[in-house]
Order: sequence, then C-alpha cells, then structure tokens
Amino acid sequence: MKEKNLFTSWTLTSKIVIIEMSFNGGGNMKKITDELAMIYKTCKLYYEDGNTQNEIAEILGISRPTVARLLKGGKEQGIVRFELFNPFDNDFFDIAQKIEKKYNLREVIVVPDESDEYIQKKEVAKAAAYYFDRILEKDNIIGFSMGTTVKLVAEHVTKRQNLNLTFLPLIGGTGQIQQEIHPNDIVLDFVKKYEGNFKLLHAPAIVSNKEIKNEFLKEKNIADIISFVKKCDIALVGIGAPLDKTSTMMKTGYFDKAELEEFKQNSVVGDICLQFYNKKGENSNFEFNKRVIGLNLNDLKKIKTVIGVAAGVEKKNAVIGALNGNYLGVLVTNYSLAKEIEKYMERSEQG
Repeated sequence: MKEKNLFTSWTLTSKIVIIEMSFNGGGNMKKITDELAMIYKTCKLYYEDGNTQNEIAEILGISRPTVARLLKGGKEQGIVRFELFNPFDNDFFDIAQKIEKKYNLREVIVVPDESDEYIQKKEVAKAAAYYFDRILEKDNIIGFSMGTTVKLVAEHVTKRQNLNLTFLPLIGGTGQIQQEIHPNDIVLDFVKKYEGNFKLLHAPAIVSNKEIKNEFLKEKNIADIISFVKKCDIALVGIGAPLDKTSTMMKTGYFDKAELEEFKQNSVVGDICLQFYNKKGENSNFEFNKRVIGLNLNDLKKIKTVIGVAAGVEKKNAVIGALNGNYLGVLVTNYSLAKEIEKYMERSEQG
C-alpha cells in the first residue's frame, strides 16, 4: 500500500475504479468504525480482488443482501469512486451526448471526417449498418427512403436469416437518373442480405398535381403499400439538402426553375422522403409535398425508430431542420457536421 499525500489509493484498471481511504490533514488516520472497515473490506474484495457477491458473503460470513448493502455504502461514503476513461482521443461522444439530450434522441453516432465525399458517406453508412444490425428484432418491418448513403448501408450490414423481416420502400421511384438509389432497389439490396419478405411500390415519387396522385392511390396495390408502411418498426432515411447542386434531389431533374425559386422563397433547407421542410422543421407550407406518393413526414414521426444518415457540412441546415421537426430518433453523421449542430445549439441557447 503506497501513501499518497492525504489518501491511499488503488487504481483498478479492469473496472476503471479507484478506491480511496481518507486521512485527516494532520496525517492522523480518522477513526474508522467497524461498519466503515467492513464496507472497505467488502469493496476491496469485490472491485480489486474480483470476487462475486456470493463469494464475498461466504468469505465474510454474511448474507448476500448485506454484501450488496455494503457495496452501496462504499459509493455513498466516497470509499469507492468511479472514473471513466475515454479510450479515444476525441470529443465525439461528448458532442453526441449533447445532441441526444437537446433533441431527445435515442442515439447519435459520430464518425471521423474523411476528405473524400464517397469515403465519408461510406463511413457513415458503416456506422449506420452496425447500429441497424444491433437493433434488429424478429418480425420487424423496415422502410427505406432513397439516397446514396442509405444505399451504402446495405453493403455493410451482416448477412442474417430466419428473422422473418419485411422490407418496404417509403416512397415511389425518383426518375430515370441513378436508378440504383431508388427505394425499390434499396429494398432488394437488403433482401439479399436478410432474405425475408418485401413489397415494392410501383409508382413515381412525385406527380404533377394532387389529382394525379389521388388517381394513383385508387390503385389497390399502391394504396395497400402506402398503408402498410405506416406499420414500420424501423425507417432508414437519408437527409437531403435539396438546393445543393450536387444533391440527389437536384440530379433527379424533377424541379423546374419556378419550383426552385419557390423553395428558396419558402426557406427550404432539407428533405426526407422527398418532402421539404424549413430550418424550424416545418413542412406544411410546401405545396410540393402534397404531390409526393409515399409516407408523409407526420406519419414518419410515428415510427418507433427513425434512423437518419447524413454526411458533409453542406447538410448542416438540413439536419438541424430535421432535428427541430422531431423527424429522427437516431442520427448517424460525421464529426464536422456534428460540430456545426453543436455550434447551432450553443447559439440558440445564447439567444
């Protein structure tokens, strides 16, 4: 036992625990009662020596509930102190926790920055795949939006069978450009990994007006799928920045100049499932949203677990709007984007 100034300590690296026995400032040991001595001995046997509570009960000739009480007393008396050491030389977890608390999210996962855009999306997708595998349960119904990052998630999930999963597209197709990132194609990618059941939505994502949309919804197969997606347990969605020239939305070619100008005037910052919202997360003022064939954002909120994936600081306002709109339960993103969200939170708190 080594004396160190006013206390003697053991660092228990396997459990990341420090046990301290206090001394007074004059160097004389405080009077230690029999109870404190028993607490200390019990804590040492448990935390430092690695005995189970049942083994300690037998060693000391006391009951197991008494052991549990003494261990609890060790924490209350300050005899046992826990220190958690971050094995990573970064603040990823701190930022993630701040965002989780602010927006009441189940989990935020932050990955390192990458200089290459594709590699960045791939790293976000890997982290999302790990989370996806972790929460999957038998008989889950899972829906997907469009998007390159969502598409990449399928490449990194673990191949599993016998879960009786059902996979669905959350919206219709998105035109002829980049067919591989259409929701139907993404559904089939996941089916290859997990087998299970699936349904496809054979309808365009966007139509010219509400009347045409209503005609599509008269088709039983389409109406049935739109109704069924509301039963999803999990939704995996991309978060788009639609006015960014490099965005998937812009590449679809769905928008004319008049519509783009309307988006700008209404302060559009992002889209999920091809439905737009502003930085406050508001989506009801956009006529365009009423022409989308698929799950609407209000129904998306009702899904138990909505996993949003986004990479790149250019999407900061899109993600902030999604968080303000309470559209997400889980966020997977890269460090720089997470830092931008943190800065926004700090500015908001300052008024």
